[in-house]
Amino acid sequence: MRAGVAGRVSAWLLACALGVSTLSAQAGNQKEEALADSVRVALSNAIADARPPKPKFTDINQRIAYLHWLGEMSNRLQKKIPDAVTRREFLETLWYESKRAGLDPAMVLGLVQVESGFRKYAVSIAGARGYMQVMPFWTNVIGDGDRRKLFHMQTNLRYGCVILRMYSDMENGNLYLALGRFNGSRGKPEYPNAVLAAWKRWEYAG
Repeated sequence: MRAGVAGRVSAWLLACALGVSTLSAQAGNQKEEALADSVRVALSNAIADARPPKPKFTDINQRIAYLHWLGEMSNRLQKKIPDAVTRREFLETLWYESKRAGLDPAMVLGLVQVESGFRKYAVSIAGARGYMQVMPFWTNVIGDGDRRKLFHMQTNLRYGCVILRMYSDMENGNLYLALGRFNGSRGKPEYPNAVLAAWKRWEYAG
């Protein structure tokens, strides 16, 4: 785990020390936020960017590291997503959208595991949809209003990553609180703890 990530996780564990429960994490239930116009526009622009999720590397070593990561994650994910083509597309898209939003792909994989169990068409009791369990109201706030698109792989991962990054910014980089906002349980330890545990399982030393 990189030093910056380790520091954030240490702060996170300190926050979680306030209380740890064995209760299962609940599916996503983001609350509609009062956003400044500038934030809304920035989020809308991020969602509307139509570039395909294909990473570009200027350094051959970075590309080699990425391909090694892709192969390792594909092996780990095989039981959850048996189809090799779908699995590769999912991982390529998740890596691209995570990096684009400034998030750790391992953390996003952990979040997807907790939220949907890697089920593309998962729907929570609260109505959250897809891999990252995005609440449909977001399509009206920063999208084109088409809720069906939340079952599209890249659209769901893009919404989820953009929203989580927004929450992280709102919480000054505190992922414990940001994840609580994402889950609609800010300040409670169950969900951040579950994501942290899953995140550790998706770490890759390279």
